[in-house]
Amino acid sequence: MAEGASGLFGLPPGVDFPAELVAGLRSRMAGKPPEAMARVTLVLNTQRMRRRVTEILTEAGCGFLPRLLLVTEIGTGPEAGALPTAISPLQRRLDLAVLLDRLTRSDAALFPQGSLFDLADSLAGLIDEMQGEAVPPARIAALNVADHSAHWARTQAFLGIVAEALQGDAPDAEARQRLAVEALIARWRAAPPTEPVIVAGSTGSRGTTALLMQAVARLPSGAVVLPGFDFDLPDAVWAGMGDALTAEDHPQFRFRRLLDGLDLGPAAVARWTAARPADAERNRLISLSLRPAPVTDQWLTDGPALPDLMEPTRNVTLIEAPSERAEATAIALILREAAETGTRAALISPDRNLTRRVAAVLDRWGIRPDDSAGHPLALSAPGRLLRHVADLFGRKLTSEALLTVLKHPLAFSGTGRGRHLMLTRELELHIRRNGPAFPDANTLTTWVAARNSEHAAVWAEVLAGAVTGHENVSNMALPAHVLRLRTVAEALARGFEASGAGELWQKEAGIEALAVMNELEAITDPGLLLSPAQFASLLANVLQRDVREAVLAHPGIMVWGTLEARVQGADLVILGGLNEGVWPAQPPPDPWLNRQMRKEAGLLLPERRIGLSAHDYQQAIAAQRVVISRPLRNADAETVPSRWLNRLTNLMEGLEVRSGKAALAKMRARGEDWLALAAAVEAPFAKVEPAPRPSPRPPVAARPAKLSLTRIETLIRDPYAIYAGYILRLRKLNPLRPEPDPRLRGEVLHEVLEHFVERSKTEPPTRALLIGITDDVLGRKVAWPSARAVWRARLARAADAFIAFSTGTGGIPVEVETEGSITLEEFDFTLFGTPDRIDLMPDGTLHLIDYKTGAPPSEEQQKVFAKQLLLAAAMAENGGFAKLGPTPVSKISYVGVKDDLKIVETSLEREAVAEVWAGLHRLIGAYARKSQGYTSRRAMFETNFASDYDHLARFGEWDLSHTPKPEDVG
Repeated sequence: MAEGASGLFGLPPGVDFPAELVAGLRSRMAGKPPEAMARVTLVLNTQRMRRRVTEILTEAGCGFLPRLLLVTEIGTGPEAGALPTAISPLQRRLDLAVLLDRLTRSDAALFPQGSLFDLADSLAGLIDEMQGEAVPPARIAALNVADHSAHWARTQAFLGIVAEALQGDAPDAEARQRLAVEALIARWRAAPPTEPVIVAGSTGSRGTTALLMQAVARLPSGAVVLPGFDFDLPDAVWAGMGDALTAEDHPQFRFRRLLDGLDLGPAAVARWTAARPADAERNRLISLSLRPAPVTDQWLTDGPALPDLMEPTRNVTLIEAPSERAEATAIALILREAAETGTRAALISPDRNLTRRVAAVLDRWGIRPDDSAGHPLALSAPGRLLRHVADLFGRKLTSEALLTVLKHPLAFSGTGRGRHLMLTRELELHIRRNGPAFPDANTLTTWVAARNSEHAAVWAEVLAGAVTGHENVSNMALPAHVLRLRTVAEALARGFEASGAGELWQKEAGIEALAVMNELEAITDPGLLLSPAQFASLLANVLQRDVREAVLAHPGIMVWGTLEARVQGADLVILGGLNEGVWPAQPPPDPWLNRQMRKEAGLLLPERRIGLSAHDYQQAIAAQRVVISRPLRNADAETVPSRWLNRLTNLMEGLEVRSGKAALAKMRARGEDWLALAAAVEAPFAKVEPAPRPSPRPPVAARPAKLSLTRIETLIRDPYAIYAGYILRLRKLNPLRPEPDPRLRGEVLHEVLEHFVERSKTEPPTRALLIGITDDVLGRKVAWPSARAVWRARLARAADAFIAFSTGTGGIPVEVETEGSITLEEFDFTLFGTPDRIDLMPDGTLHLIDYKTGAPPSEEQQKVFAKQLLLAAAMAENGGFAKLGPTPVSKISYVGVKDDLKIVETSLEREAVAEVWAGLHRLIGAYARKSQGYTSRRAMFETNFASDYDHLARFGEWDLSHTPKPEDVG
């Protein structure tokens, strides 16, 4: 292609690469017949680049298009018939997993068994890289590891075993790609093509691609167009990038290696077109800031040669946001302005969390960006359903897991979904109130039987067959796991219908999920038995692919990955998330070869990823208008700015003679303006005053006419809870995931001791009797084996002391868990309650006993707040227990049953009981008046105690030092 004798061309950072690529192609095809364009082969690096090149070519009107290929499509045409078919990547990973499984079983210290599939993925990546870089296994085997730790010697030996085991297998996709390129180059040597062949947009970072680019550059009619080639880089810097260990993280290093392969220098790279970058002086500044670390002393010599930096940076904005949320909001505001002004804008970031936050903020204004990456299949509706179903296998079904799949949008997605949602809601309320913690088919059928509904019966039958009975799934072969997963997922999605799979396999995400399932079904069984947990891990790994769904996106607002920075074509580019560890990301750990071994073998160093990211950064920051953003803090701690941003700011700070410091201040000031707008967007529309401490005063007629003994203490300590629970009738739902909490422990203790006292009337009160009752109650009420063991041991330790107390009270148990009640006639108010035990003493008085799983209240607490037994005594003396009649009470006892027995015993005088009775009248009388409000958190035992109604009372906007504000309600 004419003026480039070497066949190498470049375009500087900051130009619209696809547009200039087409412009240069058209200029070279000028004067030739129209059909000549159809004989040009144009090899591009990404699908988006191909789409954009096609758009630009067709905008000029009707005409012939060149043959447009992707680098990965070399060898997929008719000429590829002689090449062997590549093995499925998933099949290869499973084959490697088998080898790894055998290794870890023979030497468990080498690799953890739980990381089987992660290791298989990394090993498959290493094999792909070896094939792409033409590194034979013999070279790895020949590495001298004498100076390395024993770990690397073992991995070297294992890699030899793997290489031997894979001999004769079908090639991987990377190996087949290499074979295709080598076969193509052999044909070109025999018969060089007479028509133009152009490779454009690739940096040659992989060995196979670099091999193709070198071959094309040597063709008489070949051309390689390099993106983001730095024509400003001095020859001395090019010459200093010979060592990969020190230079691989430089953005231009890949071009240096490509030139070395052609025995050329940077002067051999011609300009593809005469197009100038958006700001050539800014490119010089960026190029200087990115000099390799050993020669950054050149800042002192080359920095003063830069022009005044106010003009090159006038279109650059630096946002240093206080948080990730503020960063996303500021970026969204910039994109909103771009949409309103018709500016073509792109957000470029490797941080998918940031791009999702930005998309969520843009959704406020009805702007949906064109996201090139789509979203992960694992997070789509079909992907989530498949993962939830896989998690059911090999474990007991919990109420949480059951409702998770029932509430999924694809559950019962055929006809009758409305009925399904109604029944799901009713079942959830039933399970929250009544349990069990681990529902099964019997739970569903029992619940349905009480409803007497035909639809509910069919619904329960479908569920019982789909989501129950999987707890006994053990280690199985992959095909068995896949069959079970697909059967259950389709049955759940099908719902009431007789066949089909509802909407499970519909739309883009469903089609991609079905392709995954078909791929799993097509796998040749490698003979690996997978546990349910291992299969769930494998499935999650396989679902880690992106899917693009058809959405009506804004045509001028784009979200790109860093690779697409070279596509350019945007007037405004936002570089988001420029923090170390994000952009660039940290290289992943390599369990197979260390850095030095990689260099000796001729493999790519970990810094390669950083160098590629640096190249993407260099191209993106060269756009016409640029916004650089980073959060100063993430969810965990303060962040560290990206090394490239750090270099840029440090360089500008030191270039005061070129207004660098002032220009940087202007960049930050423009960012502060956007952050101020973001803060205004997030601020409430009007200043909201903190809520006062509530003390509602409902009508007297609406106030509760009856309360239990235990609720009197609540009325004293937190009257607002009585107002919310008994007047507003708000009740806290039980948790969806039941746990062995103090409430359940109290229920179990009371039932155990109640049965023990009752049976002690006819049986000897022995330790064996108490432990037997404990085992029975725990078996029925507590579904968690660990909790059963702990609670049994705790009660066993206190058993002897409790038996001694129970048989030594001196009285005879006459009432156990029997409810009594009494009415205060003047207030039309009823007090009711159930003491755990009432003993009749020899002198005809009563002894009231209450069991506690925690610490019993002290006598001082009983006088003011904990009046449960004192009020029960007052009830007994006033005839509140019908079977006993009015009987004096001589003693009350609180018994704390923990690892030992703690008893708080109080002897009563009639005057004390009368005072309690009078106090109750005063308390109820106060709340029988309209002027008395139900104050929130009036006298809590602990200030950090969490009430069920703190959110309703807006506690936190006020504290206990605030005066309550009475307010008439209702």
